[in-house]
Amino acid sequence: MQAEEWYAAHGRMPRLYVPATLEPGGEVTLPDGPAHHLTRVLRLAAGAPLVLFDGQGQEAGVRLAEVSRKHVQVRVEAVWPGRLESPLAVHLGQAVSKGDRMDYAIQKAVELGVAAITPLYTRHGDVRLKGEREAKKLAHWQAVAASACEQCGRATLPPVHPPQRLGDWLQARDESLRLMLHPATESALEAANAPATAALLVGPEGGLSADDVTAAQAARFAPLTLGPRILRTETAPVAALTLLQYRFGDL
Repeated sequence: MQAEEWYAAHGRMPRLYVPATLEPGGEVTLPDGPAHHLTRVLRLAAGAPLVLFDGQGQEAGVRLAEVSRKHVQVRVEAVWPGRLESPLAVHLGQAVSKGDRMDYAIQKAVELGVAAITPLYTRHGDVRLKGEREAKKLAHWQAVAASACEQCGRATLPPVHPPQRLGDWLQARDESLRLMLHPATESALEAANAPATAALLVGPEGGLSADDVTAAQAARFAPLTLGPRILRTETAPVAALTLLQYRFGDL
């Protein structure tokens, strides 16, 4: 049984990320979070169908096999490969922002098919995380990405990497197309050939500093302008990724 047959047979059902091996006939014990959601919030009983994905590109049609206070177990009935990944692999370098702005940027980037996300510390960025606070925030961002995959149908979970300094991220870039959101007169997209990989740099609320721009240009990043209006740091990646997916991807 493939995805179309499973969904046709069972209609709408919960779809959850569970980092486990998915094999036909196998059984999987659900983590506490998904288990609580299914049995306490949705109040599903044994026999209920649902879909799991492992974050590595595999999906599975499963049924609740055992529901108890100690654990919730599902039985895998069918496994199929996910098919919703974009042909354009974009690595988003997003300046860390305050509040829920970063959550929004990560959520929408995942929905728009981004392949990887790295939070960045830039000159004008006013958020600096360290130690336990950084670790907790990173775990939260990774959960936001997983939730976005559950919603949009992706079976591959794009990694949210630990925050880095902008300079370190720039030095590691080898994507064939490299763009930074910055006012400019030329159109970097019009001149570009269809790439397989791209890196997109989005600055903080205060914008990229002159030193940031110089460093990005030295790393072969071309400026990309998104029109005459100034976009917020969480809106900018949505607009830029939409353009990239329309021009080179699957929109």
